[in-house]
Amino acid sequence: IAVEGSPGHDIGIVSLSGEAARLQMKRKIGNISVDELKKVYRRARVSDIEKWINAVDKEESTKFRTREAAGKLNLQMKINDVEYQGDSTKATFFYTAEERVDFRELIKVLADEFKVRIEMRQIGSRDEAKLISDVETCGQECCCKRFLKILDPVNMRMAKLQKATLDPSKISGHCGRLKCCLRYEDETYRERKAIMPKR
Repeated sequence: IAVEGSPGHDIGIVSLSGEAARLQMKRKIGNISVDELKKVYRRARVSDIEKWINAVDKEESTKFRTREAAGKLNLQMKINDVEYQGDSTKATFFYTAEERVDFRELIKVLADEFKVRIEMRQIGSRDEAKLISDVETCGQECCCKRFLKILDPVNMRMAKLQKATLDPSKISGHCGRLKCCLRYEDETYRERKAIMPKR
């Protein structure tokens, strides 16, 4: 489907509709007014899909070209991913950086070269893993990539409570932080511990 972009339009794929879609939205993003939602324009035409495929094809080369440009400008930042809008009028650059980065010069270079509206979006290490990671040590696709929308904090207390190994290399995910799955059973462990007799 062709959906409202900012500006222009983007391409979306319908994965759910009807009452199930409404319930999923309520669960994932809470109560949201209709005015805040982006508009659905129409079913995507063949020309829309061709434009979108061309935009997706440019993402990888744009990412490597941007890394080169950032390196030449000595910017202390890592370009993780580039996402073109479906109509190729806007590109979002996802980056990680230790400190604040002045990328105004980089934006000028990118706008001149790619002739699109540029949006720079700083992300954390968990979000970086979500964008680029694939399979975790359990053999499943990373939870953050597959289904987790909100990345809640995980702390060492959770690992201790579950009697997991306290070796950080074994309980850390691709992002270098403690694995999100330590949260899954934390509540049950706390409930059980509360009714267990003391040693």
